[in-house]
Amino acid sequence: MKHFLRVLSQFLVFLYCKCLWQGLKFIIRKVTGRCELQRICYNNKPGARRTLKIESSLKCSKHELLQSAVTVHPDSVEKTIDDIIALKKINPDTNPQLAISLQACLLQIVGYRNLVVEVEKLRREPYDCDNPAHEEMLMKLWKELRPDSPLSGRISKQWCEIGFQGNDPKTDFRGMGLLGLHNLLYFAEHDKATALQVLHDSLQPKHRTVSKEESSKMSKAEWDKKKFDKAIGYSFAIVGINITDLAYSLLVSGALKTHLYNVAPEMPSLVHFQQTFCYLMQEFHKFWIEEDPCDIMEFNHVRTKFYKRIVKQLKNPDMALCPHFTASDLHLVNL
Repeated sequence: MKHFLRVLSQFLVFLYCKCLWQGLKFIIRKVTGRCELQRICYNNKPGARRTLKIESSLKCSKHELLQSAVTVHPDSVEKTIDDIIALKKINPDTNPQLAISLQACLLQIVGYRNLVVEVEKLRREPYDCDNPAHEEMLMKLWKELRPDSPLSGRISKQWCEIGFQGNDPKTDFRGMGLLGLHNLLYFAEHDKATALQVLHDSLQPKHRTVSKEESSKMSKAEWDKKKFDKAIGYSFAIVGINITDLAYSLLVSGALKTHLYNVAPEMPSLVHFQQTFCYLMQEFHKFWIEEDPCDIMEFNHVRTKFYKRIVKQLKNPDMALCPHFTASDLHLVNL
């Protein structure tokens, strides 16, 4: 009986989706005089709430023109809007705002797709120490983070001071390719004060609270070890590359659409992605301190909790991640 009811419910849902919903849309259009795209544009404010609905409507359409609209080249957006208005038999003279709203939505949609391609290209490009441009970026990163400490050589233990694992940083870029270096350098250049503060904090000893009873039973060596057990404490550059991976995952999964559709009036760009990375670095640093892990072995656990928190925030269509750093000239806010 339960199996029969489950099959029946699935059939009814299918019937609704394929038949009743189409009929309902037809009736609504006759009553309101507006198609679904018009209703979305007129009933939702600009931003993710509207663009996500437009994107879903176009993808679910039976008409090839509407389905393909989300994949057109940016230069073809204006013509595509004209074709959609003609297909829907909408009078542009009596609906002048519709074309403007649809164009803004489509530019955000195709811009997001193009951004994924651009980010993926950087991620797949390996660091090449024989490429002068790559080496120049790496040297610039050192100068931004250690302006008062000249680098003794290209291969040096000094790289560990800014959070690389060994004498040659190129080995640490394997996972995220040039994307990791681009993000770290952007953070260091465009939000230098915050980057230096995060780097400084990551190197500081971690103060632990020890009761008087405990301290009275300890030798001086044990006391010192307890009081200053570990750094706050992570490798700045390695965590930056890891947070790059986190930002990349948010982007390719589509979770970042909410944020980018709310902050980019038209096409999201690489700069929007890099500013998001800066925000995530700053917020992860705060989150790490709040979580107060015993050591770096808890990093993956803390990172997973942080990722889930960000994903939860982005499920709100009115949400825009709000970075408090000088690099942002967009004043990203929770709308």
